[in-house]
Amino acid sequence: MKVKVIVTPKETVLDPQGAAVREAMQHLGFTAARDVRIGRYLEIEVEGDAAAQEPKLRELCHDLLSNPVIEDYRLEMPNEKS
Repeated sequence: MKVKVIVTPKETVLDPQGAAVREAMQHLGFTAARDVRIGRYLEIEVEGDAAAQEPKLRELCHDLLSNPVIEDYRLEMPNEKS
């Protein structure tokens, strides 16, 4: 099964890369962009029951895949009913 992890800067943390992209978008004529936040997207292929491994996955997200001081993460587990 495949789980997805999205890591983004916390709302209170400045995102200079996102600000640079927003400025570039405006220079290219897209003035509707009010804010851009740059993050990371990971897909992790997991053997077996992903739900049973969720606590360990959350620990890895917190300790390895994100910096909890300046970043938030979202772990998306597969819908096993589909």
